[in-house]
Amino acid sequence: MKQNLNEFSNIGYNPGPKIKIFIWYYISLIFFESAYFPVYGIKLLLLRAFGAKIGRGVVIKPKVKIKFPWHLSVGDYSWIGEQVWIDNQCAVSIGHNVCISQGVYIFCGNHNYKSTSFDLFVKPVRIESQSWIGAKAVICPGSLIEEGAVVSACLRITGRVKANEVLKMSNNFLIEAR
Repeated sequence: MKQNLNEFSNIGYNPGPKIKIFIWYYISLIFFESAYFPVYGIKLLLLRAFGAKIGRGVVIKPKVKIKFPWHLSVGDYSWIGEQVWIDNQCAVSIGHNVCISQGVYIFCGNHNYKSTSFDLFVKPVRIESQSWIGAKAVICPGSLIEEGAVVSACLRITGRVKANEVLKMSNNFLIEAR
């Protein structure tokens, strides 16, 4: 099927007030996406000021992108590594004591390639407590990482990873959870 992108419309999807999005964009560039601002406490205050639910002892490293903090929840003592991108068009929930390693991409939105108008769809992502997401992993819309699960580096998750399950690359082939 061929797309006709001039028909694209995301009517019905509202990420938040435009002024809030505009202000967050510049705050994010200065305090989050920059390598020159490592002060965690101020980052946490800013996230809370924009509606994120942030627990105690959360660590957010430099060069982190968070699209809409008002759709973000992070539990106590969780770590978000360098160059993580949380592309959260809707809810992303991260539990307590979760490690999100460097370069992880978490996204909630995609497009329906079967529709000529390439419609946007969004689905929340939940990463439960005590989980570890390895470097450069990709967590797709609607995914659920259950408590204690480990997602090894460079994997793509498109569904559910069961509690305490360890997913890793095997014999140079990608293992994908569905």
